[in-house]
Amino acid sequence: MFSTNKLIAAIIFAAALLTDAAALPFNSKLSEADKETLNKGEVLIKSIDKFKNAAIEGNNPGIARITEEIKELGPNYLAEIIQIRPYEGNEDLMQKMRIVLEDIPNYAGIQYWSEQHERYWDLYSSAYIVGQEKISDTAVKYNADLYMSPFGTIHSPILIEQTDDYLFYVSGNTNDLKFEGKFTCVKKNNMKSAILLFRDGDNWILYGLGGCKAMKVAMFQERIERSFINRIKTFCNYVFTKI
Repeated sequence: MFSTNKLIAAIIFAAALLTDAAALPFNSKLSEADKETLNKGEVLIKSIDKFKNAAIEGNNPGIARITEEIKELGPNYLAEIIQIRPYEGNEDLMQKMRIVLEDIPNYAGIQYWSEQHERYWDLYSSAYIVGQEKISDTAVKYNADLYMSPFGTIHSPILIEQTDDYLFYVSGNTNDLKFEGKFTCVKKNNMKSAILLFRDGDNWILYGLGGCKAMKVAMFQERIERSFINRIKTFCNYVFTKI
């Protein structure tokens, strides 16, 4: 028979277990190693190829929002970025993240590690806001010109939406992206980066999905994955570590 004290201790221990990654809004696509990374508070970054391999799952309306955006794109190159933070002590995290996301000129100078050249480059060498409009009471749209070598200027619509339930960001491309101006790597509207922040019980969930739809040509496949997916990972990780 349990004593009263032992019973209380057992209940507290069981409750504590519910705070780990297994109890959070993710599905079976997270491995045990992935869960261990998240439980340490670290940023988990994975290449998952297609949306069907995404780990996010839950009832927060922001999950439906990010799911809709990425499913609509139908990428065949896709990255997933996740971090869990405690809500206590980080109550203003949503406000902090919005400040970082809306500071578009400061996207210039984000450091990107090039595996090919084994050195750091600027993710964007310049970033300018060229337009802004209010979409609704909860959403604002920016039009930005982001220069990314060797693909040139990306004409990027950026939508930021904040509700009582979530903060959502998505950016894309309205022009073809060409390698050194020679051949098209990604056609217009075929690349998206999306970031979602929402509260789940005692935790904040920081979640990113970013990818592109492009031909998988053997001689270019690895280069495209390095060039675009690693850059998307870099941007999401920048946002997560900036707040």
